[in-house]
Amino acid sequence: MDAWESRSLFSMDAAQSPASESPLADRMRPRSLAEFVGQTHLVGEGRLLRRLIDSKGTLPSLILWGAPGTGKTTLARLLAEQSGLRFIPLSAVFSGVKDLREAIQEARKTARYGTRTVLFIDEIHRFNKAQQDALLPAVEKGTVTLIGATTENPSFEVNSALLSRSRVVVLNQLSEIEIKTILQNALNNQERGLVNLKPEVSDQLLERLANSSGGDARVALTALELAVEATSPNEQGVRLVTEETVIEALGRAQYAYDKGGEEHYNLASALIKSLRNSDVDASLYWLARMIEGGADPVFIARRLCILASEDIGLADPQAMVQAAAAAEIVQLIGLPEALFPLSQTTIYLARAPKSNGVKNAYHAALVDAEATAREPVPLHLRNAPTPLMKQLGYGKDYRYVHDDPAAQQEMECLPEKLRGSRYFEPERTNEGKATDK
Repeated sequence: MDAWESRSLFSMDAAQSPASESPLADRMRPRSLAEFVGQTHLVGEGRLLRRLIDSKGTLPSLILWGAPGTGKTTLARLLAEQSGLRFIPLSAVFSGVKDLREAIQEARKTARYGTRTVLFIDEIHRFNKAQQDALLPAVEKGTVTLIGATTENPSFEVNSALLSRSRVVVLNQLSEIEIKTILQNALNNQERGLVNLKPEVSDQLLERLANSSGGDARVALTALELAVEATSPNEQGVRLVTEETVIEALGRAQYAYDKGGEEHYNLASALIKSLRNSDVDASLYWLARMIEGGADPVFIARRLCILASEDIGLADPQAMVQAAAAAEIVQLIGLPEALFPLSQTTIYLARAPKSNGVKNAYHAALVDAEATAREPVPLHLRNAPTPLMKQLGYGKDYRYVHDDPAAQQEMECLPEKLRGSRYFEPERTNEGKATDK
């Protein structure tokens, strides 16, 4: 085993040893596609990656995009193994340009002996532009086959040059049934699983683990291992795992949330669109997901303020007052107490009548403003602070509406070319739901 192989994320020696101290999630990594659970749209019979492997075709460079614990790293290793390629793994968290160059140099050496290399970059989205650019020549020339793994949208996090040379493959979140199957495999596997600890875990508890893992197999296996090890064996040596132990092993509920990633904006979008649709319950649900996932409460308050004007506006002017008050209170008291004013405002905004009249009015005015950007301000609307400006007619014929009420109808305030234009039109509002579900 050479230096690069010894650094592999998949140490088979550790995985094959029953006495291994590596975590259960690492020991239970599938060793073949037959053991791989999930992603049937990619590796099922007749599917894309399975066809590539079965046909012994050339493995293209891939970007594997999916949530944590969906099998990106395992699938990358299996693809390399099944294709007969050498596997060099790097983590973008710990590696830099120097490591990339060394890996590419190793790939060049082995290529001389007819062995191609898969260069696996875990969390490739963490590489900056310079680091990603350093990969380009080797990928373009075929020195390495790149497989990058990312939890973030490659469209935003991987540069276009790399994307154009790779195929993006989307891994789906694992279903509860698939997670349960993985847990059962861990309980029943004599060589790498938990059989030697003699655990007894009910189907109900396995389903709870699967449900609470958020589609992350690693989270589920880690919680299962902790629950089994934390349970003392009875006189027969059997470990009867209880619901309390499982709950304790799970710890804080797992939220699929990243304050700086795409899911942050997905959740914010879901909250705003639920509010716009006057769905109180959905709005509260997405609010809770954001708060419990660690979103900045000030960010949430800002979004509520925008919606109060953009989607409610003059249909209920108090909506902006509510949102502004919540924003001020959030900055004053912070979380966790800030969740109450945020919840109150969310409910208010969801139930309020809806109107996008303010937004429509501005954009209608904007069209004319852009088309007549050089149109002069009418003389009667200009101030005349100097004698010269008065001589030029600034302010002439201006009518003060408080002394001359007729001016409201008779004095034109738009440029000559736009006289008679109308931008704001009072409209029938979309009423919010009168009662909660």
